[in-house]
Amino acid sequence: MKILIIAQRCPYPPNKGEKIRTFHQLKYFNECEHDVILASPYEDDSEQKYFDELEKHHCLEVVSTKLPAKPIRLISGFIKNKALSVSNFYSAKLQSKIDDVLVSQEVDVIFCSASSVSEYIFRSKVHATLNTPPVLIMDFMDVDSDKWTQYKKSHQWPLSAVYGRESRLIANVEANIVDKFDHCLLITQTEVDLFQSIHGNVKNVTAIENGLDTNVFYPPANPRQTAHPYFLFAGVMDYAPNIDAIMWFIDFVWPTVKKQWPNAKFCIAGMNPTDKVKKLQLNEGIEVTGFVDDIKPFFDKANIFIAPFRIARGVQNKVLQAFACGLPVIASSMGAEGIRCNVEQDILLADTPEQFINRIEQLTNNQECYSYISNNALKNVTHNYSWESILQPLETLLKH
Repeated sequence: MKILIIAQRCPYPPNKGEKIRTFHQLKYFNECEHDVILASPYEDDSEQKYFDELEKHHCLEVVSTKLPAKPIRLISGFIKNKALSVSNFYSAKLQSKIDDVLVSQEVDVIFCSASSVSEYIFRSKVHATLNTPPVLIMDFMDVDSDKWTQYKKSHQWPLSAVYGRESRLIANVEANIVDKFDHCLLITQTEVDLFQSIHGNVKNVTAIENGLDTNVFYPPANPRQTAHPYFLFAGVMDYAPNIDAIMWFIDFVWPTVKKQWPNAKFCIAGMNPTDKVKKLQLNEGIEVTGFVDDIKPFFDKANIFIAPFRIARGVQNKVLQAFACGLPVIASSMGAEGIRCNVEQDILLADTPEQFINRIEQLTNNQECYSYISNNALKNVTHNYSWESILQPLETLLKH
Protein backbone atom coordinates (compact mmCIF):
# COMPACT_ATOMS: atom_id res chain seq x y z
CA MET A 1 0.00 0.00 0.00
CA LYS A 2 1.13 3.57 -0.64
CA ILE A 3 0.44 5.91 2.28
CA LEU A 4 0.74 9.70 2.18
CA ILE A 5 1.25 11.11 5.67
CA ILE A 6 0.57 14.84 6.03
CA ALA A 7 2.10 16.11 9.27
CA GLN A 8 1.94 19.62 10.71
CA ARG A 9 5.58 19.34 11.82
CA CYS A 10 8.50 17.15 10.85
CA PRO A 11 8.01 14.11 13.12
CA TYR A 12 11.75 13.74 13.72
CA PRO A 13 13.42 13.78 16.12
CA PRO A 14 10.53 12.33 18.15
CA ASN A 15 11.03 14.65 21.14
CA LYS A 16 7.53 15.96 21.89
CA GLY A 17 4.06 14.45 22.13
CA GLU A 18 2.62 14.85 18.62
CA LYS A 19 5.99 14.15 16.93
CA ILE A 20 6.50 10.99 19.01
CA ARG A 21 3.09 9.65 18.00
CA THR A 22 3.42 10.50 14.30
CA PHE A 23 6.98 9.16 14.09
CA HIS A 24 5.98 5.79 15.51
CA GLN A 25 2.96 5.58 13.19
CA LEU A 26 5.23 6.34 10.22
CA LYS A 27 7.79 3.81 11.44
CA TYR A 28 5.07 1.18 11.95
CA PHE A 29 3.71 1.65 8.41
CA ASN A 30 7.23 1.27 7.03
CA GLU A 31 7.89 -1.87 9.07
CA CYS A 32 4.62 -3.31 7.73
CA GLU A 33 6.18 -2.87 4.26
CA HIS A 34 3.95 -0.04 3.13
CA ASP A 35 5.45 2.71 0.98
CA VAL A 36 5.36 5.92 3.01
CA ILE A 37 5.41 9.42 1.54
CA LEU A 38 5.73 12.23 4.09
CA ALA A 39 4.51 15.78 3.42
CA SER A 40 5.19 18.45 6.03
CA PRO A 41 5.90 22.18 6.29
CA TYR A 42 8.82 23.49 8.32
CA GLU A 43 9.83 26.81 9.88
CA ASP A 44 13.62 26.63 10.02
CA ASP A 45 16.16 25.47 7.45
CA SER A 46 17.93 23.47 10.16
CA GLU A 47 15.03 21.00 10.03
CA GLN A 48 16.00 19.82 6.55
CA LYS A 49 18.47 17.30 7.97
CA TYR A 50 15.61 15.64 9.85
CA PHE A 51 13.60 15.20 6.66
CA ASP A 52 16.72 13.71 5.06
CA GLU A 53 17.01 11.24 7.94
CA LEU A 54 13.40 10.14 7.52
CA GLU A 55 13.77 9.74 3.76
CA LYS A 56 16.92 7.69 4.26
CA HIS A 57 15.50 5.23 6.79
CA HIS A 58 11.69 5.30 6.81
CA CYS A 59 10.13 6.97 3.76
CA LEU A 60 9.88 6.33 0.06
CA GLU A 61 9.74 10.10 -0.49
CA VAL A 62 9.59 13.31 1.54
CA VAL A 63 8.08 16.58 0.31
CA SER A 64 8.43 19.72 2.37
CA THR A 65 8.35 23.51 2.05
CA LYS A 66 9.26 26.37 4.33
CA LEU A 67 6.33 28.21 5.86
CA PRO A 68 5.87 31.96 5.38
CA ALA A 69 6.71 34.17 8.35
CA LYS A 70 4.42 33.44 11.29
CA PRO A 71 2.84 36.92 11.52
CA ILE A 72 1.86 36.64 7.85
CA ARG A 73 0.25 33.24 8.45
CA LEU A 74 -1.72 34.43 11.46
CA ILE A 75 -2.86 37.70 9.89
CA SER A 76 -3.97 35.75 6.83
CA GLY A 77 -5.99 33.45 9.09
CA PHE A 78 -7.75 36.40 10.74
CA ILE A 79 -8.56 38.05 7.42
CA LYS A 80 -9.90 34.82 5.89
CA ASN A 81 -11.79 33.86 9.08
CA LYS A 82 -9.74 30.67 9.35
CA ALA A 83 -8.74 28.96 12.58
CA LEU A 84 -5.26 30.22 13.45
CA SER A 85 -3.97 26.72 14.10
CA VAL A 86 -5.01 25.87 10.51
CA SER A 87 -3.46 28.93 8.86
CA ASN A 88 -0.34 28.49 11.02
CA PHE A 89 0.54 25.24 9.24
CA TYR A 90 -0.72 25.99 5.72
CA SER A 91 1.62 26.56 2.78
CA ALA A 92 0.36 27.05 -0.78
CA LYS A 93 3.69 25.66 -2.02
CA LEU A 94 3.24 22.49 0.01
CA GLN A 95 -0.34 22.25 -1.27
CA SER A 96 1.02 22.23 -4.81
CA LYS A 97 3.55 19.51 -3.96
CA ILE A 98 0.87 17.36 -2.31
CA ASP A 99 -1.33 17.69 -5.39
CA ASP A 100 1.64 16.69 -7.55
CA VAL A 101 2.06 13.54 -5.44
CA LEU A 102 -1.63 12.69 -5.86
CA VAL A 103 -1.29 13.07 -9.64
CA SER A 104 1.95 11.12 -10.04
CA GLN A 105 1.51 8.41 -7.41
CA GLU A 106 -1.31 5.93 -6.87
CA VAL A 107 -1.88 6.81 -3.22
CA ASP A 108 -4.07 4.31 -1.36
CA VAL A 109 -4.33 6.12 1.99
CA ILE A 110 -3.92 9.72 3.15
CA PHE A 111 -3.11 9.86 6.85
CA CYS A 112 -3.35 13.31 8.44
CA SER A 113 -1.74 14.01 11.80
CA ALA A 114 -3.82 16.76 13.46
CA SER A 115 -6.92 18.62 12.33
CA SER A 116 -4.82 21.59 11.20
CA VAL A 117 -3.56 19.76 8.09
CA SER A 118 -7.04 18.81 6.85
CA GLU A 119 -6.85 22.07 4.88
CA TYR A 120 -4.52 20.32 2.44
CA ILE A 121 -7.34 17.89 1.61
CA PHE A 122 -10.17 20.41 1.49
CA ARG A 123 -8.21 22.84 -0.73
CA SER A 124 -6.75 20.18 -3.02
CA LYS A 125 -7.55 20.66 -6.70
CA VAL A 126 -6.72 17.00 -7.34
CA HIS A 127 -8.20 14.91 -4.54
CA ALA A 128 -11.85 15.35 -5.51
CA THR A 129 -11.09 14.47 -9.16
CA LEU A 130 -9.44 11.09 -8.50
CA ASN A 131 -11.26 8.07 -9.93
CA THR A 132 -10.38 6.02 -6.86
CA PRO A 133 -10.05 8.43 -3.93
CA PRO A 134 -7.63 7.34 -1.20
CA VAL A 135 -8.92 6.23 2.17
CA LEU A 136 -8.84 9.32 4.40
CA ILE A 137 -7.69 8.89 8.02
CA MET A 138 -7.45 11.76 10.49
CA ASP A 139 -5.51 11.44 13.73
CA PHE A 140 -7.03 14.22 15.82
CA MET A 141 -4.93 13.06 18.80
CA ASP A 142 -6.82 15.43 21.14
CA VAL A 143 -10.16 17.27 21.00
CA ASP A 144 -8.64 20.61 20.08
CA SER A 145 -11.91 22.54 20.12
CA ASP A 146 -12.31 21.63 23.79
CA LYS A 147 -8.67 22.54 24.52
CA TRP A 148 -9.26 26.05 23.17
CA THR A 149 -12.44 26.28 25.24
CA GLN A 150 -10.38 25.48 28.34
CA TYR A 151 -7.90 28.19 27.37
CA LYS A 152 -10.77 30.65 27.00
CA LYS A 153 -12.08 29.85 30.48
CA SER A 154 -8.65 30.22 32.09
CA HIS A 155 -7.74 33.59 30.50
CA GLN A 156 -9.10 37.09 30.58
CA TRP A 157 -10.01 39.34 27.66
CA PRO A 158 -8.57 39.84 25.02
CA LEU A 159 -7.00 36.36 25.01
CA SER A 160 -10.31 34.81 26.04
CA ALA A 161 -11.87 36.26 22.87
CA VAL A 162 -9.04 34.91 20.69
CA TYR A 163 -9.31 31.45 22.25
CA GLY A 164 -13.11 31.49 21.97
CA ARG A 165 -12.83 32.28 18.26
CA GLU A 166 -10.35 29.45 17.81
CA SER A 167 -12.56 26.98 19.66
CA ARG A 168 -15.56 27.82 17.47
CA LEU A 169 -13.64 27.63 14.19
CA ILE A 170 -11.80 24.42 15.11
CA ALA A 171 -15.13 22.82 16.10
CA ASN A 172 -16.32 23.59 12.55
CA VAL A 173 -13.15 22.01 11.11
CA GLU A 174 -13.67 18.91 13.27
CA ALA A 175 -17.27 18.55 12.08
CA ASN A 176 -16.18 18.86 8.43
CA ILE A 177 -13.47 16.23 8.93
CA VAL A 178 -15.86 13.73 10.49
CA ASP A 179 -18.21 14.25 7.56
CA LYS A 180 -15.54 13.83 4.85
CA PHE A 181 -12.97 11.40 6.30
CA ASP A 182 -13.38 7.63 6.46
CA HIS A 183 -11.77 7.15 9.89
CA CYS A 184 -10.87 9.50 12.72
CA LEU A 185 -8.62 8.74 15.68
CA LEU A 186 -8.27 10.08 19.19
CA ILE A 187 -5.90 8.91 21.91
CA THR A 188 -8.38 7.72 24.54
CA GLN A 189 -11.97 6.57 24.83
CA THR A 190 -12.53 9.51 27.17
CA GLU A 191 -11.58 11.80 24.29
CA VAL A 192 -13.93 9.89 21.95
CA ASP A 193 -16.79 10.35 24.43
CA LEU A 194 -15.99 14.06 24.74
CA PHE A 195 -15.83 14.44 20.95
CA GLN A 196 -19.21 12.76 20.57
CA SER A 197 -20.72 15.02 23.22
CA ILE A 198 -19.66 17.99 21.07
CA HIS A 199 -20.37 16.62 17.59
CA GLY A 200 -23.09 14.05 18.13
CA ASN A 201 -22.83 10.28 18.20
CA VAL A 202 -20.57 10.00 15.13
CA LYS A 203 -19.55 6.43 14.28
CA ASN A 204 -16.22 6.85 12.48
CA VAL A 205 -14.19 7.99 15.52
CA THR A 206 -12.13 5.45 17.47
CA ALA A 207 -9.37 5.48 20.07
CA ILE A 208 -5.81 4.36 19.45
CA GLU A 209 -3.63 5.04 22.46
CA ASN A 210 -0.07 6.31 22.69
CA GLY A 211 2.76 3.84 23.14
CA LEU A 212 6.20 3.98 24.71
CA ASP A 213 9.61 2.90 23.41
CA THR A 214 11.16 0.94 26.29
CA ASN A 215 14.46 0.81 24.41
CA VAL A 216 14.75 4.54 25.05
CA PHE A 217 13.15 4.82 28.50
CA TYR A 218 14.10 2.29 31.20
CA PRO A 219 15.10 2.33 34.89
CA PRO A 220 18.55 3.57 35.95
CA ALA A 221 21.29 1.10 36.84
CA ASN A 222 21.55 2.32 40.45
CA PRO A 223 18.65 2.57 42.93
CA ARG A 224 17.28 6.07 43.51
CA GLN A 225 17.81 7.86 46.80
CA THR A 226 14.52 9.01 48.30
CA ALA A 227 15.31 10.90 51.52
CA HIS A 228 14.90 14.29 49.83
CA PRO A 229 12.46 14.93 46.99
CA TYR A 230 14.02 15.51 43.58
CA PHE A 231 11.09 16.37 41.33
CA LEU A 232 11.04 16.26 37.56
CA PHE A 233 8.66 17.78 35.06
CA ALA A 234 9.48 17.22 31.37
CA GLY A 235 7.81 18.84 28.40
CA VAL A 236 7.86 21.63 25.85
CA MET A 237 7.95 24.72 28.01
CA ASP A 238 6.18 27.22 25.78
CA TYR A 239 3.05 25.03 25.77
CA ALA A 240 0.28 26.59 27.87
CA PRO A 241 -0.89 23.44 29.74
CA ASN A 242 2.72 22.64 30.75
CA ILE A 243 3.34 26.20 31.96
CA ASP A 244 0.06 26.24 33.87
CA ALA A 245 0.91 22.92 35.56
CA ILE A 246 4.34 23.92 36.85
CA MET A 247 3.25 27.42 37.87
CA TRP A 248 0.44 25.94 39.95
CA PHE A 249 2.92 23.56 41.62
CA ILE A 250 5.43 26.36 42.30
CA ASP A 251 2.76 28.72 43.67
CA PHE A 252 0.81 26.32 45.84
CA VAL A 253 3.01 23.30 46.68
CA TRP A 254 6.66 24.31 46.43
CA PRO A 255 6.75 26.70 49.46
CA THR A 256 5.54 23.91 51.77
CA VAL A 257 7.94 21.44 50.16
CA LYS A 258 10.91 23.73 50.90
CA LYS A 259 9.84 24.16 54.51
CA GLN A 260 9.45 20.44 55.03
CA TRP A 261 12.37 19.30 52.85
CA PRO A 262 14.91 22.17 52.67
CA ASN A 263 17.16 20.18 50.31
CA ALA A 264 14.38 19.43 47.82
CA LYS A 265 15.08 20.06 44.12
CA PHE A 266 12.81 20.57 41.15
CA CYS A 267 14.04 20.12 37.57
CA ILE A 268 11.94 21.53 34.71
CA ALA A 269 13.37 19.88 31.59
CA GLY A 270 12.23 20.80 28.11
CA MET A 271 12.77 23.00 25.10
CA ASN A 272 11.64 26.58 24.54
CA PRO A 273 11.11 27.77 28.13
CA THR A 274 9.37 31.15 28.20
CA ASP A 275 10.86 34.04 30.17
CA LYS A 276 8.29 33.35 32.87
CA VAL A 277 9.55 29.77 33.18
CA LYS A 278 13.23 30.77 33.06
CA LYS A 279 12.72 33.14 35.99
CA LEU A 280 11.65 30.21 38.16
CA GLN A 281 15.29 29.18 38.57
CA LEU A 282 15.82 32.30 40.68
CA ASN A 283 14.13 30.22 43.39
CA GLU A 284 16.47 28.03 45.40
CA GLY A 285 16.40 24.39 44.30
CA ILE A 286 14.74 24.96 40.90
CA GLU A 287 16.54 24.18 37.64
CA VAL A 288 15.24 25.06 34.17
CA THR A 289 17.24 23.19 31.53
CA GLY A 290 15.94 24.43 28.20
CA PHE A 291 16.58 22.09 25.28
CA VAL A 292 18.55 18.93 26.10
CA ASP A 293 19.97 16.41 23.65
CA ASP A 294 18.99 13.48 25.88
CA ILE A 295 16.17 13.63 28.43
CA LYS A 296 16.85 10.17 29.88
CA PRO A 297 19.55 11.27 32.43
CA PHE A 298 17.03 13.66 33.98
CA PHE A 299 14.60 10.81 34.57
CA ASP A 300 17.46 8.89 36.17
CA LYS A 301 18.45 11.70 38.58
CA ALA A 302 14.94 12.50 39.78
CA ASN A 303 13.05 10.43 42.34
CA ILE A 304 9.47 11.76 41.82
CA PHE A 305 7.77 12.82 38.60
CA ILE A 306 4.95 15.35 38.92
CA ALA A 307 2.09 15.90 36.46
CA PRO A 308 -0.14 18.56 38.11
CA PHE A 309 -2.19 19.34 35.00
CA ARG A 310 -5.20 21.64 35.21
CA ILE A 311 -5.70 22.21 31.45
CA ALA A 312 -5.87 19.89 28.39
CA ARG A 313 -6.72 16.25 28.02
CA GLY A 314 -5.28 13.15 26.41
CA VAL A 315 -2.59 10.71 27.46
CA GLN A 316 0.53 12.46 28.70
CA ASN A 317 3.55 10.80 27.08
CA LYS A 318 5.74 12.18 29.84
CA VAL A 319 3.84 10.10 32.42
CA LEU A 320 4.36 6.93 30.38
CA GLN A 321 8.07 7.82 30.09
CA ALA A 322 8.28 8.11 33.87
CA PHE A 323 6.53 4.75 34.26
CA ALA A 324 9.05 3.12 31.93
CA CYS A 325 11.93 4.62 33.93
CA GLY A 326 10.50 3.23 37.17
CA LEU A 327 9.99 6.80 38.39
CA PRO A 328 6.95 7.15 40.68
CA VAL A 329 4.38 9.67 39.44
CA ILE A 330 2.19 12.03 41.42
CA ALA A 331 -0.43 13.38 39.03
CA SER A 332 -3.60 15.38 39.11
CA SER A 333 -6.72 13.55 37.98
CA MET A 334 -6.39 15.28 34.60
CA GLY A 335 -2.69 14.35 34.39
CA ALA A 336 -3.60 10.67 34.70
CA GLU A 337 -6.61 10.86 32.40
CA GLY A 338 -6.70 8.22 29.69
CA ILE A 339 -3.82 6.16 31.06
CA ARG A 340 -4.62 2.54 31.84
CA CYS A 341 -3.39 2.41 35.42
CA ASN A 342 -4.46 1.47 38.90
CA VAL A 343 -4.54 4.34 41.36
CA GLU A 344 -2.49 3.62 44.52
CA GLN A 345 -0.71 0.82 42.64
CA ASP A 346 0.84 2.35 39.49
CA ILE A 347 0.32 6.05 40.21
CA LEU A 348 -0.57 8.43 43.05
CA LEU A 349 -3.21 11.12 42.50
CA ALA A 350 -3.33 14.59 44.04
CA ASP A 351 -5.55 17.53 43.11
CA THR A 352 -4.91 19.90 46.01
CA PRO A 353 -1.68 21.21 47.57
CA GLU A 354 -2.41 19.22 50.72
CA GLN A 355 -2.84 16.03 48.73
CA PHE A 356 0.45 16.63 46.91
CA ILE A 357 2.30 17.06 50.20
CA ASN A 358 0.70 13.88 51.58
CA ARG A 359 1.75 11.93 48.48
CA ILE A 360 5.30 13.26 48.69
CA GLU A 361 5.48 12.19 52.33
CA GLN A 362 4.14 8.79 51.35
CA LEU A 363 6.99 8.26 48.86
CA THR A 364 9.85 9.79 50.83
CA ASN A 365 8.99 8.20 54.19
CA ASN A 366 8.12 4.69 53.03
CA GLN A 367 10.67 2.86 50.89
CA GLU A 368 8.33 -0.11 50.54
CA CYS A 369 5.60 2.10 49.10
CA TYR A 370 8.11 3.81 46.80
CA SER A 371 9.32 0.49 45.37
CA TYR A 372 5.77 -0.82 45.06
CA ILE A 373 4.58 2.15 42.95
CA SER A 374 7.78 2.16 40.90
CA ASN A 375 7.70 -1.55 40.06
CA ASN A 376 3.99 -1.60 39.25
CA ALA A 377 4.31 1.39 36.93
CA LEU A 378 7.14 -0.31 35.05
CA LYS A 379 5.14 -3.54 34.68
CA ASN A 380 2.12 -1.56 33.50
CA VAL A 381 3.91 0.27 30.68
CA THR A 382 5.79 -2.84 29.55
CA HIS A 383 2.58 -4.87 29.33
CA ASN A 384 0.16 -2.26 27.96
CA TYR A 385 2.05 0.32 25.96
CA SER A 386 4.46 -1.14 23.41
CA TRP A 387 4.05 0.77 20.13
CA GLU A 388 3.79 -2.42 18.08
CA SER A 389 0.77 -3.71 19.96
CA ILE A 390 -0.84 -0.28 20.30
CA LEU A 391 -0.72 0.41 16.55
CA GLN A 392 -1.91 -2.95 15.23
CA PRO A 393 -5.52 -1.70 14.74
CA LEU A 394 -4.21 0.73 12.11
CA GLU A 395 -3.75 -2.17 9.69
CA THR A 396 -7.49 -2.87 9.78
CA LEU A 397 -8.37 0.79 9.18
CA LEU A 398 -6.11 1.00 6.15
CA LYS A 399 -8.20 -1.60 4.34
CA HIS A 400 -11.65 -0.16 4.98
